[in-house]
Amino acid sequence: MSEIAEAPTAAPAFSPRIVLALVLVGIVAFAGLSVLSAYAPDLRSTQDGRAHALSKSAVGYAGAPILLKALGVPVTVSRTRPTRPSGSLVILTPEPGLSARDMQAYPKGPQTLIVLPKWNAAPDMVRAGFVRKAGVMRNRMVFQRVLSSYARTSRLDHATGRARPVLRGVDGVFAGATDLRPGPIDQLQTLSGDGWVPLIVDAQGRAVLARSRKTPSIWVLAEPDLLNNQGLASRDTARVALMILAGARGDRRPIVFDTTLNGFARTRGLGRLMLEPPWLAATLIAAAAAALMGAHALARFGQPRRRDRVFALGARALVDNSADLVRMARREAEFAPAYADLTSNLVIRAAGHASDDWLEDLAARRGAASPATLAAEAAEAKTRDDLLAVARKLHDWRGEMTRERR
Repeated sequence: MSEIAEAPTAAPAFSPRIVLALVLVGIVAFAGLSVLSAYAPDLRSTQDGRAHALSKSAVGYAGAPILLKALGVPVTVSRTRPTRPSGSLVILTPEPGLSARDMQAYPKGPQTLIVLPKWNAAPDMVRAGFVRKAGVMRNRMVFQRVLSSYARTSRLDHATGRARPVLRGVDGVFAGATDLRPGPIDQLQTLSGDGWVPLIVDAQGRAVLARSRKTPSIWVLAEPDLLNNQGLASRDTARVALMILAGARGDRRPIVFDTTLNGFARTRGLGRLMLEPPWLAATLIAAAAAALMGAHALARFGQPRRRDRVFALGARALVDNSADLVRMARREAEFAPAYADLTSNLVIRAAGHASDDWLEDLAARRGAASPATLAAEAAEAKTRDDLLAVARKLHDWRGEMTRERR
C-alpha cells in the first residue's frame, strides 16, 4: 500500500525576522551616518603635518600652547571663528593657500601676531604625524599678497646654512634687548619691505619680528622656527619665544591660537544644532514619536480591508436608511404603540397562549402593569424621551412576565 504524499508547503521568500533585522540595521546606520556627517569637521585628523596649532609635527605649533599652559599663561586653541574682535593676543599661522581677502576679513584683536610659514614639508609615509623636509618656500609673491593690506611691499630672505643667530631688539618693548641667542636655526628667514618697522633683528639688521607701520597692532614673526615644535625643542629657542610672546601680550592678555584659517573651523550647521542642547530634547522626542508610529503601524499591519460600496445594498441598508429618515423627521414617538403591541405579542408567543384576557390575568398575578395601561402610555408618547421611557417600561415588563431575567 502506498500513501499519496502531500506537496510540501513553499517557504516564504523573505523571513519576517530577517526583514525586521535589516530595517533596524538600516535605521541605526542612517542615524550613525547623520551624526558623523554633522561632526565630520571635528572628527577629521589634525595630525596632517601642516603648520598650525593642532599639529604635533616639526613645523606645527602644538607645543607652544602646552608650554604656555605649563607656565600658567591663559591660552586657547580656537576652532571657532570670532564674529568681533576679542581682547586677546591672537596668533595666526597662515598657509600659502590663504588669500589676502581671508586674512583681511578675520576679526583682529588689540594685538595680532602673524607667524609666516617657511618650510615645504611632506608627510612621512613611515611614521604617522611626522614630516619630511622638502626645502624652504621660494614663492615670495604668496606672502606679498597675504601681507599687502598691512604694508606696501613685503620681501622674505633666507640665510645660508644652519647657525645660532644673534638677535637684538631695536624698537618698542624690545628696545635695548641684546644678545638674544636662540638655538640653531636652519636658513634664518627675515622680513623687509616698505611699511614694516623692525622690532627684533639679526646681526645684519634684517627684521625677524616686525610691526606694520599702517596698522601697529599687526606684528609679523618672519622666522617660524622660533615658535614651532622643532624650535621649542631647544631651551634657548623656547626662552626667546616666551620673550616675544610676553612682549606681544602687553598687559598680560590671554593668548588665542587660531586654526580657522587653517581649515579647522567648527561650523554651526542644522545637523549640529539638532544634536546639541537645547534642541537635542526635541530631536529625541521626534525620534521616539517616529519609533512609536512605526511600531503602531507594524502592529496594525495585516490583510487590507475591502473597500465598501458607496451605496449599500440589502435589507439592513434599507432598515438603516429608513431609521435615519424617521430620525431626521423627529417622528420616533409615533412608533411607541406599535412597539407596545409587539412586546405583548412576544410575551403571548413565549407563553404559548393567544388570549388577551389570560395576559391581563397573568399580569395581575405577577403584580405587573396591565397591557392596557402600557398601551395607553405608549399612545400618549409625544417626544423621543417619552419613547425611551415607554420602551424601558415595556422591556422591564416583558422580563417580569416571561421570567427572562431569572
